[in-house]
Amino acid sequence: MDSEQLAALRSREGIAALAAAEELIDTDRLAAISALRSRGYAAEVAGAALTQAVLRARAAAKFGESASRMLFTQAGLEQATRPVVAARRAARLAQAGVRRVTDLGCGIGSDAIAMARAGITVHAVDADPVTADIAAFNFEALGLDAVVTCADAQDASLHDIGAAFCDPARRQTGSGVRRTRRIFRPEDYSPPWDWVSRLPQAVEYTVLKLAPGFPGELLPDDCELELTSVDGDVVEAAAWFGPLARVPRRASVLRGTAVHELTGSGEALGPVGPVGEFVYDPDGAVVRSHLVAEFARLVDGRLGDPDIAYVWASAHLPTPFGRCFAVDEVLPFSLKRLRSALRERGVGRLEILKRGSALDVEQLRRDLRLSGDADASLLLTKVAGRPVAVIARALP
Repeated sequence: MDSEQLAALRSREGIAALAAAEELIDTDRLAAISALRSRGYAAEVAGAALTQAVLRARAAAKFGESASRMLFTQAGLEQATRPVVAARRAARLAQAGVRRVTDLGCGIGSDAIAMARAGITVHAVDADPVTADIAAFNFEALGLDAVVTCADAQDASLHDIGAAFCDPARRQTGSGVRRTRRIFRPEDYSPPWDWVSRLPQAVEYTVLKLAPGFPGELLPDDCELELTSVDGDVVEAAAWFGPLARVPRRASVLRGTAVHELTGSGEALGPVGPVGEFVYDPDGAVVRSHLVAEFARLVDGRLGDPDIAYVWASAHLPTPFGRCFAVDEVLPFSLKRLRSALRERGVGRLEILKRGSALDVEQLRRDLRLSGDADASLLLTKVAGRPVAVIARALP
């Protein structure tokens, strides 16, 4: 989207075109544009309206009802923080006494919206003129107050801003609704990592939103690294600095409306021991935050292999921090033996998980030639360095 298309969408004609386009999002794009043209909308307005209608439909999964009042860019929607995560972060900032935040690289405004809703005064900054205008539009559409500035984050004044929040852009956008490219190298972020990493030195209260796979060795030892998952999916990492840093590592597991937190050093080693009647698969946020040892203590468990994050236990202790499986059999890995064991159980539907195994899951599924009405779970892993196949049943 460019400035002219955005201006067209905000006009009376554009608003009407967008409403009409939302009825056509399941139609072939060319046919939908033709239908809008037949109603008298200019080609540029019709195309922009249809693109925006598609983005709003996708955004509903993240933003719920609010999506129908907001505007989006493809890259902005992909990188936008989920509202449940943004709201929790905003609440944590408010609880820490933060009253003013400058959002350096606000995108479409997801985090800034949550901060404003938490009663924090927000100054939102974005280098892209269209994105900044969209953020301002979204604040107004949702009835929120914020100052939005179009400027490079590196040029923003950091004097007396209260707190800084920065979510460096990790996507580049081409033309069209789907054409975005992920950026993996921190030095290619916008703003670049060299500048972002120095931000905590300039602003004591700083939070950086990062990709879940961000290399932790690039962060200083005195910050808190938090990994967050939502209903089992790891969605982001965040680095907290200064007085905001409470512990070295935190795994935040959001399930429904509940928030569960596991904290620790990120350096503890879990006990190693024999397999048991139950095996746990820790949540990805626990694994990525290096808190498997802390998790093992929670369930009175141990690792079957010091380098693999499956945790074995003698009892089932329900926990929000991981899935638990009742173990039926642990086999030294052999395709022939595994196929026979599954056939004996009549397994036709098989969930396959793996840690520490290089096997191709889909190829293995074909090789097993499953048939039957029973369900089972298969965990491919190592115990004491040796490959094993664990036939198990997932517990609630």
